[in-house]
Formats: sequence, C-alpha cells, structure tokens
Amino acid sequence: MTSTQQRAELQRRIWQIANEVRGAVDGWDFKQYVLGTLFYRFISENFAAYIEGGDDSINYAKLDDAVITPDIKDDAVKTKGYFIYPSQLFAKVVASAATRESLNTDLAAIFTAIESSANGYDSERDIKGLFADFDTTSNRLGNTVKDKNIRLAAVLKGVAGLNFGNFEGSHIDLFGDAYEFLISNYASNAGKSGGEFFTPQHVSRLIAQLAMHGQTSANKIYDPACGSGSLLLQAKKHFDAHIIEDGFFGQELNHTTYNLARMNMFLHNVNYDKFNIQLGDTLTGPHFGDDKPFDAIVSNPPYSVKWVGSDDPTLINDDRFAPAGVLAPKSKADFAFVLHALSYLSSKGRAAIVCFPGIFYRGGAEQKIRQYLVDNNYVETVIALAPNLFYGTTIAVTILVLSKHKPDTTTQFIDAGSLFKKETNNNVLQDSHIERIMQVFDSKANVDHFAQSVPFEKVAANDYNLSVSSYVVAKDIREVVDIAQLNAELKITVAKIDKLRVDIDAIVAEIEGTEPQGAAA
Repeated sequence: MTSTQQRAELQRRIWQIANEVRGAVDGWDFKQYVLGTLFYRFISENFAAYIEGGDDSINYAKLDDAVITPDIKDDAVKTKGYFIYPSQLFAKVVASAATRESLNTDLAAIFTAIESSANGYDSERDIKGLFADFDTTSNRLGNTVKDKNIRLAAVLKGVAGLNFGNFEGSHIDLFGDAYEFLISNYASNAGKSGGEFFTPQHVSRLIAQLAMHGQTSANKIYDPACGSGSLLLQAKKHFDAHIIEDGFFGQELNHTTYNLARMNMFLHNVNYDKFNIQLGDTLTGPHFGDDKPFDAIVSNPPYSVKWVGSDDPTLINDDRFAPAGVLAPKSKADFAFVLHALSYLSSKGRAAIVCFPGIFYRGGAEQKIRQYLVDNNYVETVIALAPNLFYGTTIAVTILVLSKHKPDTTTQFIDAGSLFKKETNNNVLQDSHIERIMQVFDSKANVDHFAQSVPFEKVAANDYNLSVSSYVVAKDIREVVDIAQLNAELKITVAKIDKLRVDIDAIVAEIEGTEPQGAAA
C-alpha cells in the first residue's frame, strides 16, 4: 500500500469512527470530542517522545509519577510548553477506559492538570483553555455518568486504534493531516457554520503562495481572522519552516475556533514559542500592534458582517482606517478587514485576502476606500475565482492582493472562474489551476479572456471599479450561427407548414362533406 493509499485509508477510518461513536449526537456538536481526543493522543505521544529522546531503554509510560523531579518538569515545560505525567498519558488512560467508573471526571482532571502545568511560564497563554470545549460532563455524551463514560471510552478506543506508525516526521504529518481532514469534513457537513472557521486546503494553498510569492524569507505571517489556522499552516506546508523567521500570528473572535487553531498549531508541530494566537475582535480590539509589520498576511474574513463602524466616533481616527478618510459601512465590514490588513503589512510584503465580490463595484464608502487603495498604488491583483469553492456558500469570491512595493501603477485582473474541478459537494482548485494562476500573477502578462494589467488612468476613469469582469472580457462560447442559412431553412419549414395546413383543411372538408375553403377558386 502506498503512502497516499495509507493516508486515504487512515482518513476513511477516522471519519468512520467519528460517525460511529457519536450515535444520535449531531456531528457538529460532537466534533470537539473527536478533535480533542486526537489532540490529547498527539501531545501525549509527542511529550513521551521528547522525554525518551530516542533512547529505546526508556519507556516514559511505564515510569512512576513519583520519579519525576521538579527540575525535569521545569525543563520540559520550558521546552514543550506543558507537562504530562506518565499516569496522565493517553495510552495509560485508554488501557483502563472501559472499566473506569470515573472516566469522565478523571479526564477532566487530567486536562486541567495539563493546562495548569504551564501556569507561570511563557507558554501559559498558549496552553490555557485548550481543553475548554472538551466537556466530559456534558449531556451531549449521555444522560447518566455511565452513558457518558461508555461514549468517551468509545472515542478513546477509536482514536487509539488509528495507525500513525512510529512518532517521527511522517507521523507528525499524519496527525496534522488527520486533524485537518476531520475539520474539513465537519465544515463541509455543517454548511455555513463550518465555512466560518475553515478555508479549504486547495484555496489556502493559492492564498499562501500569493502572499509569499517572491520572498526568500519572511519575518512572520499573520491572519487577522484566522479561524482554525488553516491558512497559516498552508504557508508552513508550502515553504520550508526556516524562511518564516518569527512564526505564526493570528486572531480569532470565536472561542471554540480559537482553541481549534491553537490545537492545530501543536498538531502540526509548531511549538508554543513559534505561534501567537489571540482571542478577540480584530476590528475593535486588535492584537499585535507591537509586532507589526508583517511580511506576509493571509485572510478569509467573514463576508459582509455587521460592525460598529461610524457608531464609534473614535474609529475614524484609528491609524488603520484614518488614511482612507472613511469607514466601511456598518452593515458590511469587509473593507474594514482589508484596511486593517494593509496597516499591518510591511513595505516588502503582500496580503492575500478573500473578499465578497460586491465590495469591488458598490458605491458610497466602499468606492471611496477603493479610490484610496488605487490612488496609493496598493492594489496589485484582483482574482475572480470559480463559484462553490468554499463550505457554506456557492458565491464566486474574489482574492484581493495588496502590496506596498509595486514597480508600476497598473492593476492586474485575473478571471479564474473557469478553473475548477467539480466534486460531489464543492468545486475544487487543482494544482494545475493554482500553477496557471501563479504563472500569470508572476509574469503580469495579458492573456485574452484570462488576465489583463490595466493602467491606473483606466481604473480611475471607471469610478475605481475593481470588478474583474469590467476589465477581462469573457470568452464568447456561444455557437456561431449562419443567419443566411438559418433564414433559408426557415423558409423551407414555413412552406412545409403551409402545405400541411392545406392538406389538413382538405381532409376536414371531406369528412364534413363540404368543399375546403378556397377550393372553388
């Protein structure tokens, strides 16, 4: 069996387990238990591998908790960010899960202990609350303690039965891939609510490549609406880790999704000192003001959400929004996210942002913000994508690429609406599609019906409309019709119809015993 087949089998099995153990519980509600259990297994095996240090004579799971000295614990937390005693390891709990009458409360105590191990250390912020959504006392698991324990034991046993091999590089990749596979499936099945926290991997790859294009190194990468962290991690997958020098930064409004993002970092072996994920509203309570500027920014912010906007008179003086001279509409915060990203962008970097298409042609405040962006030469490229690429919406969204180091004042428009492969629930971008987009993005070449680089003057004269369809003429795929031939065929058809009518009239007249009209002439 090839590695690709093994991965596919692993993913098939983990989704099967996720559905089997949830029973009558809604999959979206149950996702925290499967994802949390996978995370618990990963950090247990990761931590044991760290303690053992490749020494086959050491089996951390078999050690007694009493042999752990304060110095060992201190060093481990400083390095890994957390500590797990041998008795708290996933493997130890699984071994007795089926017979533990206090399984649910034991797990709750273990999760609290793991989080508390970071108290007072630099990693405290990154570890605190990681298991907050893994509620072992929830009635979603069952009405009685026994019912809860039966379901928890089933989840633990199912995840324990997954074959990830030995704990090494490929093992880590399999864990991370399995986690993202689960998140992707939950998002796909949940519809709109799922799409709010996960960007499909194929789109994430394109966005990461756009943001990092041409950079041999980046100080750090940032997502102001990071969801579960999928966009940030695509940058890690696409590029060697060493070129993102100072790590991964993100902010997320939803508490559950914020926890998923931090777990996702750990599951992709990004250590606590290499990521900084914060909880809160990016528009009204932004973090990382002291960490900017960022060489790469990726984002898929929520489309057309409401925000406080002009109801807060201080925002027009905010450094992020003041240069544009106007705030994004209260009912449509899209350009607020765009301006926020622009203000955090370095002079050498790029921001690639997924946007609702309406913001590129509507009037009012949005037109004024477009004028600010174009007049200051920040808009490098606007890319129209195919419909139905994202979970929970069939909209054909647009990617806006911002840059502060453009060599000229043209704006590139790419119509990638025809680039997709149709699958069961959603369309997908294939590697060949991404490659074609990146080739023309790099070259800035004009390609009929696909890409045009438009002078500043033309964009300005068009009321700063940034819709791709205004500049890239769609290919006419209608069938060419020969009018002369069509008219000749119509004459023949009309003559046949006239003759048929005469024949029918004659038959009717014969039946009625009268001469047909006009027959005596």
